[in-house]
Amino acid sequence: MNADPQLVARAQSGDEVAFNELVAGCRKRVLSIVGRLIGKPEDVEDVAQDVFLRLYFSLSQLSNVELFDRWLYRLTVNAAYDYMRKTKRRKESRMADLSEAQMVMADASAGELQGKSDERQSTLRDFVHWLLSGVSEEDRILLLLKEVEGLSIKELEEVYGANESALKVRLFRARQRVLKAFEKSKEVKGNDGESR
Repeated sequence: MNADPQLVARAQSGDEVAFNELVAGCRKRVLSIVGRLIGKPEDVEDVAQDVFLRLYFSLSQLSNVELFDRWLYRLTVNAAYDYMRKTKRRKESRMADLSEAQMVMADASAGELQGKSDERQSTLRDFVHWLLSGVSEEDRILLLLKEVEGLSIKELEEVYGANESALKVRLFRARQRVLKAFEKSKEVKGNDGESR
């Protein structure tokens, strides 16, 4: 994101034009992060709007404008967590909830998509989201921020308020849980007599 500190300071002082420029400058990035974290394209815009509302009402609390980018990551992650808690309560359907017929149809659709590059990326993205759905929300968000968004350990320290050693351990364990979920899914497919 790399927001201009002077722009952030102007927005903090109540300059509406500066705030609008700040939002315009980080909008695409926030949408991208939210999209990766929640995995529901139809709700990305709503969650991003929540991020920008939180930004508007809490910008005055930011003590160091140089830390704006990390602070905005934190706001974005928190908004995504809140969204996921709400949807978890509503118990929306997931891949695991699909019937066998729906899975066959999904597999057939996925096979047709392999001809085009963009569609292949979509299939891969769906697979990653499915794979990450086998672990906790905390693990999924941590891995997405580190592996997909490319945050460094130092940046993750700021987002999570944890030290480097603790984060490295959490990352290691999260990666191990993803591998176990993947292995378990392969075993289930093998036991059902499906092809791998």
